[in-house]
Amino acid sequence: MADTTGNADTTGSHGSGESIAGPRKSSWKYIGPGIVVAATGVGAGDLVATLIAGSNFGYTLLWAAVIGCLVKISLAEAAGRWHLSTGRTLFDGWASLGRWTSWFFGVYVVVWGFVYGAAAMSSSGLPLQALFPDVMGLKWWAILTGLVGLVFVWFNKYAVFEKVMTVLVGVMFVVTVYLAIRVTPNLGEAFAGLLPVLPDEKDSILNTLGLIGGVGGTITLAAYGYWVNAKGWTNTGWMKVMRFDNRVAYATTGIFVISMLFVGAEILHSADIAIASGDKGLIQLGDILADEYGTATAKFFLIGFFATSFTSLIGVWHGVSLMFADFVERYRRSRATRDDAAVGEGVASGEEVASGTHERSWPFRAYLLWLTFPPMVLLFQGQPFRLIILYGVLGAAFLPFLALTLVWLLNSSRTPAEWRNGPLSNAMLTIAGLLFVVLCVKQVWDQPWAEFF
Repeated sequence: MADTTGNADTTGSHGSGESIAGPRKSSWKYIGPGIVVAATGVGAGDLVATLIAGSNFGYTLLWAAVIGCLVKISLAEAAGRWHLSTGRTLFDGWASLGRWTSWFFGVYVVVWGFVYGAAAMSSSGLPLQALFPDVMGLKWWAILTGLVGLVFVWFNKYAVFEKVMTVLVGVMFVVTVYLAIRVTPNLGEAFAGLLPVLPDEKDSILNTLGLIGGVGGTITLAAYGYWVNAKGWTNTGWMKVMRFDNRVAYATTGIFVISMLFVGAEILHSADIAIASGDKGLIQLGDILADEYGTATAKFFLIGFFATSFTSLIGVWHGVSLMFADFVERYRRSRATRDDAAVGEGVASGEEVASGTHERSWPFRAYLLWLTFPPMVLLFQGQPFRLIILYGVLGAAFLPFLALTLVWLLNSSRTPAEWRNGPLSNAMLTIAGLLFVVLCVKQVWDQPWAEFF
């Protein structure tokens, strides 16, 4: 994406004017965090939502999927720009806006992690059960994937994590593009789908906004800045590289999403076939592919399904644990000083994340355990009704929180003047914030509150 600050890429030590050693230009050899955020952000649920959009509306909402990628590019770029321009982490920025941000994040990350852990393990176990139906049941496959994710993230640092994610993204890319080509898309209708037209259906506006908002990531967008630091990018000398990396991330996301929309439009829409929402919709698609193109294609698809789900699992296990470690570390230091003004600059720095200290810390590993073991109870007993409602509400509120706090941070004196938002970035982040507010209100409105009480 273009320079969204509206300023030239100049160097300086977080705005101090000191010279910074960094690459003169962006290059493919540097990319990494973008691959990680793309892999983590696109889960099985995103693919199913896109499949259903293709099934219901054909190519009509292709433009909405593209806009969704552009919106998320802006959000991730803003998060990365905050980390590089200030030398502070995103949570440290949030904390500077008031204690309410810490309360919101603390409650959100605990409830979200508990429910998401079960969903991620179940999603990763589904394709394995389909590939090896006689080995063991879904719950045990789910537990196995959770334990593998735990051990992998526990004993490896970011560099190894990124390499494994890159391999799995390669698998996802090959599978989704192969399927898109295999179904022989109607390119004329696909190009027509780039025109912003709403389907002639009930609630078409909300469905369209939902597709735009659902393309590629929630809390993982906030984790992008942490992965940028973990890669070793900690100052403005890496700004051009980060922006190129971010564009690659959402170009990759766009390819995944558009490929699955092609599949939905050609296989499901043309034959008027409906599939279930959620991960089981992909199992249904596997059965349809087996009937249409043979068992080999179906198994190939299930391998891609596993790569999609497992990258989301280990991505969250790593990225959100980094954020939680940062959250706990700042809280501990704030309590030790009892003086928020003294905590200010440098309390939670990108240099700390780059050093790997967070990945070895007890809060990082405690959150890893929280994501893995308590959710296993939900695999056997089902998900508590009230907890699921709270999870839905908090999850819907996170993206408006992220978009609007980034607008606040990047237009204030907390950010060096040369790296504050320009008109384009402000416009994109404001549009994103308003979009997510609408989706949040709808999500809250749709909850069965009468049953909750």
